[in-house]
Amino acid sequence: MKSYDVAIIGGGPAGYTAAERAAANGLETVLFEKNALGGVCLNEGCIPTKTLLYSAKTLDSVKNSSKYGVLVNGDTSFDLAKIIARKQKTVRKLVAGIKQKLAAHDVNVIVGEASLEGKDADYNILISCNGERYQAKKVLLCSGSEPIIPPIKGLDGSGYWTSKEALDNKELPNSLAIIGGGVIGVEFASFFNSLGVKVSVIEMLPEILGAMDNELSAILRTEYAKKGIAFYLDTKVVEIQGNQVIIEKNGEQSFVEAEQILLSTGRRPITSNLNLDKLNIELFRNGVKVDEWMRTSHESIYACGDITGHSLLAHTAVREAEVAINHILKRDDFMSYKAIPGVVYTNPEIAGVGQTEEDLDKRGVIYKIIKLPMAYSGRFVAENELGNGVCKLIVDERNIIIGCHMLGNPASELIVIAGIAIEKAFSIEEFQKIVFPHPTVGEIIHEALFV
Repeated sequence: MKSYDVAIIGGGPAGYTAAERAAANGLETVLFEKNALGGVCLNEGCIPTKTLLYSAKTLDSVKNSSKYGVLVNGDTSFDLAKIIARKQKTVRKLVAGIKQKLAAHDVNVIVGEASLEGKDADYNILISCNGERYQAKKVLLCSGSEPIIPPIKGLDGSGYWTSKEALDNKELPNSLAIIGGGVIGVEFASFFNSLGVKVSVIEMLPEILGAMDNELSAILRTEYAKKGIAFYLDTKVVEIQGNQVIIEKNGEQSFVEAEQILLSTGRRPITSNLNLDKLNIELFRNGVKVDEWMRTSHESIYACGDITGHSLLAHTAVREAEVAINHILKRDDFMSYKAIPGVVYTNPEIAGVGQTEEDLDKRGVIYKIIKLPMAYSGRFVAENELGNGVCKLIVDERNIIIGCHMLGNPASELIVIAGIAIEKAFSIEEFQKIVFPHPTVGEIIHEALFV
């Protein structure tokens, strides 16, 4: 039976990060992955969607190039097959990069579904995969998540898409109904809207992008409504009948007609087939319970990424993996969720980090809002003829920055600036002393500090 210092189940962002960090520090490491290295993020999520969205953003830029004094002769068009092919090429390139990095650190990668089988007399954890048994001193569970399929009447026979099918489709539907107005749903709405598809978004909550800042989410929704997307808020899908999505709001039923349905109703941790009960691994809500070092209820088993159910984001998973490996290496580290950025890669982008007004109001916390239009940044004005944006800072009673929310490109690249300030508990006065380069869109954060 082959023995390892660290065994990792799952090769997504948490898994491959943990494997690389462990092996680079001299730990003999094995990684089990039943599908493809990179997990959902690289193969069916973050990277492929952003590749498609960049094509859509490029198309939008060409369509509006005359506003920047650039004239394009002839009709503006696109080749969906080439857009999809470029997405696939990008994924292959990045997957190959992960394989190369793991090989360089001598990580043993085994393709197959692994599960826990208990422990031996020396307290090593036993793992089975492809009919073989392995043992490891420490185990990381990084099995990821899967789409939630709600029990909607008629859904099974509708030929619905999840994000996986939407990413690989080479023919555009004339109309698309997206069930779920969270991050994934809104990003796909943006993509298909740019390509000329008639898009409807159906959301049970009062606003899209539930966890994001409600005010900025509403502004983004208004922008996309002007572009032709129909939003149905506070609305429940009760049935699918052919090309009709039967919806209900305030007790009254109506329907949305769509050639294709895209299901985007969230994700849930994958805990089945891991045999967690064999080692009495404790669950919390719908995921695996962990402490601040990512340890489960078993001292030799850690859990990172979506399986914890805490923050289903790739960058959270990466940091959790680093914390887990550092704890195994006996380095001083712990997991902080105080400044986890959230980004929606629409056009314009929306991003947030730290506290939201909605959460603070629910808890009765006193705070102050500092808000500034993005037009206060000269670089933003120079590069954005199609609208404005907003930078919102939230500070507490001590004048400490506890939240930041931005609407406008490139919010995804800027939000980490505020994230650092929040994680380090900078006061307004401390952050004012940081020099920002000029001209940059990021200066909007510096400008807001003096409002």
